[in-house]
Order: sequence, then structure tokens, then C-alpha cells
Amino acid sequence: MATLGPGDGSIKVYTKREGLASRVGHDLTLEASRWNAEVTVDPDDITRSSVSATVDGGSFEVLEGQGGAMPLSDKDRADIRKNVTQKVLTSGQIQFRSTAVESLGDGRFALNGDLTIGGAGRPVRIDLTQSGERVSGRTTIRQTDFGIKPYSAMLGALKVADSVDIEVDVRLPSG
Repeated sequence: MATLGPGDGSIKVYTKREGLASRVGHDLTLEASRWNAEVTVDPDDITRSSVSATVDGGSFEVLEGQGGAMPLSDKDRADIRKNVTQKVLTSGQIQFRSTAVESLGDGRFALNGDLTIGGAGRPVRIDLTQSGERVSGRTTIRQTDFGIKPYSAMLGALKVADSVDIEVDVRLPSG
């Protein structure tokens, strides 16, 4: 078993904007700066591998904002971070525990597990690709499935879409 963290890769969240005033908002890329994962990889039988990860919900930083009437300012970034930690991820921790790994061939596999955000747990599937010692993949979740009300402003004319993408990119331990 190996312990991974931010020095070994990244966990990012991608949001999209919607609503009548979506032109003034930004599609955001957020990255968790504090997380750890216990990973067991069985090179002879990938289906016997497992992952257990915890992300500090208060550690998300705004990497970039695309679109919008104006570029994101430092104040915008601080306001977004505050909204994420105080209004969206109020419980503090996000947890993932794998339940099964399926080999899909050609260095691809599906990691199935339970994702818990704010005390609400849901099954998720992350489709992953291995290239050398790196593994990367994405999944899409709906905030409302976890009891999260998507952020909105201007009486709902600008809001974050319910669906957000989560991307994982890590270096596997050698040996």
C-alpha cells in the first residue's frame, strides 16, 4: 500500500455557468491542495486493487476562470473560495472508498466506489487510463445528489450548473 498526496498528482473540479446572465460568469477550474489517498495496486490482477481517499474541502483553490465579462480578480478568487468552503462544502471533508475495479483493456479501467460529500454518499464510477506510471480520469457528479445547492447570483440569472466534473491525475508508486 502507498500513500499519495498533492506531490504525486492533482484532484481538480470543473464547473460550468448557466442562466440568462451566464456571459458575465466564469467556468471555473478548482484544485484541492490538501488530500491523501491510500492506494493498493495489484499489477497481476488490477481488479484486486483499491483506493481510499480523503480531500480537505477547505483546500480548494481557483486555478482559472474561463469566459466572463472580465478576467477573475484576486477579490473574485477570494470570494469564490469563501463560497466553496462556507456555502458548498460545509462539512469539510470529501471521502472516496473504492468498491470494485474493472479492467477495460488497453490500460483502461473503471474505479467504482462510494463518494461522500457533506455526509451524503453516492456510488460513482471513475473511468481511468494508465500511461506508464501515471493514471488519469474523470467523472461527473450532480451537486444536488449530495445535498448541495448550486451557487447562484442575480436572482438565479447566473448560476453554477448542477453537474460538475472531477478529474484525477496521479503518479502511481513504483514497485
